[in-house]
Amino acid sequence: MVASISWALKCGLVVSTIKRISKCNTRTSPVIGLVSLLLWLFSPLALAQADEWHFSDVERIVAVSDIHGAYDALIETLQVAEVIDEDLAWSGGKTHFVITGDLLDRGPDSRLVMDLIMRLENEAPRAGGRVHQLLGNHEVMNLNGDLRYVADEEYAAFLDIESEKDREYWYKRYRRGHPADSDEAAVRWQFDEKAPPGFFGHRKAFRYDGPYGKWLLQKPLMVVINDTVFVHGGIPPFVAEYGLEGVNVDLKENLHDYLTSRVALERKTILSPIDRFKEIPEILIRKSKIGQLLDIDRGTAQMVIDLGDTPLHGPEGPTWYRGTASCNSLIEGDSLNAALDVLGAQRVVIGHTPTITRRVQQRMNGRIVEIDTGMLKKNYDGSGHALIIDDGELSVVNQDGTQDLVPIVHPVRVGHESIEITDDELASILVNGEVKEIDAGLSSWKLVQVTTEDRQLHAYFRELPEEEGFINELAAYKLDRMLGLGMVPVTVRRNIADKDGTLQFVPAATLTERERVAVGRGRSTPCPLDRQTSAMFVFDTLIHNTARTPSTMVYSPDDWLLILVDHENAFGAELERPDYLDGVDIVIGDQWRAALLELDNATLRKGLGDVLDERRLSALASRRAALIKGSLE
Repeated sequence: MVASISWALKCGLVVSTIKRISKCNTRTSPVIGLVSLLLWLFSPLALAQADEWHFSDVERIVAVSDIHGAYDALIETLQVAEVIDEDLAWSGGKTHFVITGDLLDRGPDSRLVMDLIMRLENEAPRAGGRVHQLLGNHEVMNLNGDLRYVADEEYAAFLDIESEKDREYWYKRYRRGHPADSDEAAVRWQFDEKAPPGFFGHRKAFRYDGPYGKWLLQKPLMVVINDTVFVHGGIPPFVAEYGLEGVNVDLKENLHDYLTSRVALERKTILSPIDRFKEIPEILIRKSKIGQLLDIDRGTAQMVIDLGDTPLHGPEGPTWYRGTASCNSLIEGDSLNAALDVLGAQRVVIGHTPTITRRVQQRMNGRIVEIDTGMLKKNYDGSGHALIIDDGELSVVNQDGTQDLVPIVHPVRVGHESIEITDDELASILVNGEVKEIDAGLSSWKLVQVTTEDRQLHAYFRELPEEEGFINELAAYKLDRMLGLGMVPVTVRRNIADKDGTLQFVPAATLTERERVAVGRGRSTPCPLDRQTSAMFVFDTLIHNTARTPSTMVYSPDDWLLILVDHENAFGAELERPDYLDGVDIVIGDQWRAALLELDNATLRKGLGDVLDERRLSALASRRAALIKGSLE
């Protein structure tokens, strides 16, 4: 196994890591980073692990995600999936069992879950099977001291590891930070709130040299089995550069160095186990400014600050990234394909983002499979599901015993969060629901209420001028769905009070782009806003929308997916780009090009012939051809 790792690969990882250190951690010595990486890379553990990230010729795979301490639901799910028997012993034979992270937090039985997985890891190889525990964001959070989601019951499970001596030691340190005349009972209460019973046992257990911390630090962030990548959050664009080894070596090395450096500062009482992850940079900077750091400790403190800001801890890292689950194929497809090519895979299985339907879902023609079905019912109102890949065929089982399910298609929806309504059902409500006018003060748009027996929603009604032979809003909606863009809300044609017009769904509790900027929200979003905006530029160029403003760009704070409204000034006969896009780089990637190529003249006429006249259809086709060629000025 050691011999299978070539010297060229090792050296390539070292070189690529030094480059990334120089880019991302400019205040950290590259010499320190190089030395620590060399020690890790050439250790027997690193050499062995590199072969344990890619597996082929595996007949049966079972995958679950986001257990969050739901021990009973996990047991039921694994029994239905034939991974364990009635005695909770491994019964999966040669099955490879994958947990894509998040054993921990929120649920009461996280330690029981970990103990079960650790035991199955030892039992599975005896039968020819394998257990792959991946790191999720909650494993990383428990390691680094970001304990926002740890339940009191989880702390209490570690009372057997907590010593009264440790607790009193840190209480005295905490007490020194308060005035001498402070009320002792109040200070003790505050301390117990910050560090509930079992807290220090938990921190000791998850330390880099603790029983659970040491175990988790051996786990990868990503594995490839046959033609499938398994990862917790998603595949961010940088994976195409890092590759499988880069992700599992570089980011894990950063995590290990962070943890050892933090413990070094705790042993000198510069930091405390109570100090929360996000508070630490401010604490260290403050102590440095007031002279509480010795010169010998400044380098370690700076390393803690720098390594706490690597991709592993942020929205662009593989444990947090939601673009794979949230962005459509026109936005995400190119970077996903590039990463899959590098990883030698055809699909990715992810957790982290609970599915809309609380069922296992697939999107992008099966290239993405979403398996976080909200196993912890009290928090997510879901249940345990296991994805089974048996000889290349995908199926799903539920903890209630239901088998032979299949991953369902991720439902298309724009601006509505309900797990009960599809876009088609929403369109039916707009067509058939009872309409009540609310706001008649708008010149061309009227806000109305649409109700059925069990639904009530709002929509904008726009009366169609008699002389117009085209329907812009309906054309924008139809073209959006033909492309697979998913940004224009459901729009239907309807006659209201003897007036012919369009009725467009209005999402509740939205912010316009103007409002979003004004209040400073949406800086970190599941699908990056700059990439969504880039897709909007292509769409507006295609339809020649001359009136895009920040007020016609709308977001729901639930998911921060861009919603495009008001296309009255689109679909003109001009062949150039709209004036507002002068000087803007219009990016046409492979996914956009493929989508545009499918919109040949026959397809455009079939899909839009009832809402656009011949002149506008011809201009649309010409702009499409120019975008494909990259010649639209």
